Amino acid sequence: MPQSANSPHALTVNQSEKYWEDGFLFPLTVFSPDEIAEIRAKFEQLETDWLSADLPLPLNTYKRVNAHLVIPLAARVAQDPRVLDVVEGVLGPDIMVWSAEFFVKEAHTEHTVGMHQDLTYWGMGETPDQVTAWIALSPATVESGCMDFVQGSHKNPILPHNDTYSDTNLLSRGQEVAVDVADEDKTHIELAPGQMSLHHGLTIHGSGPNRSGDRRIGLAIRYLNPNARQLVADRDYAMLVRGQDERSNFVHVAPPSAAFSEQSLALYEQVRRDQSKALADGAKSDVPLYGTS
Repeated sequence: MPQSANSPHALTVNQSEKYWEDGFLFPLTVFSPDEIAEIRAKFEQLETDWLSADLPLPLNTYKRVNAHLVIPLAARVAQDPRVLDVVEGVLGPDIMVWSAEFFVKEAHTEHTVGMHQDLTYWGMGETPDQVTAWIALSPATVESGCMDFVQGSHKNPILPHNDTYSDTNLLSRGQEVAVDVADEDKTHIELAPGQMSLHHGLTIHGSGPNRSGDRRIGLAIRYLNPNARQLVADRDYAMLVRGQDERSNFVHVAPPSAAFSEQSLALYEQVRRDQSKALADGAKSDVPLYGTS
């Protein structure tokens, strides 16, 4: 019997069917207001403690790329049984974490995320064996720049994308899908702190600027099941968090024991170097978040 079968957080049959029909599902409450307030406080304390530290890379890089390898808080949230119980309803009982990323839009700023499909840049083709769980650490509203999803767009193949390298686009290349998305085709994914959304890697999505007076903070966790495969890079890495991996398509990594430990920083650099072949594939210019220098 699946571990999530008796969990109050497990998806119902109707919820699972809706996810596969729409390409996304929301809102799903996984943390209480007190719990998520504590998670946010720990994250912001980490920002304060390490902002001026002599790290090999800018702190923002570690927050934005593979945070679960160097930030224990990200790994703990990604492994939380309540989150995994939800994810199991999409991926099945064998679950791995491929990446975790903190997306922060400061208050009253123009930063956006262009409309795009995640799988365009992961080197895994159009695999269905993945899902992103996006957890709100602060209110995600239209005013604060919540995500917008295009219903049913995951039924498309990977579409052409353009790299804009815009200073206000939070994505690594400022990437945007090369089709016009009408406002009426967007579903606003408003989430209260502690709530979560799921979305498929082919679902077209993006988000607008934060015009609110609070930071918009979200943790995006990219989950795979062992059927997923890296098709571009020579090797790739994942953290097994539930069940078993009988495919061995990914090198297994362990969560960090302490923030930015020497061991975790070395692992981070190795993963960054190996993944860059896929994550920067096809780029016409340098992609600093995924560069190897």
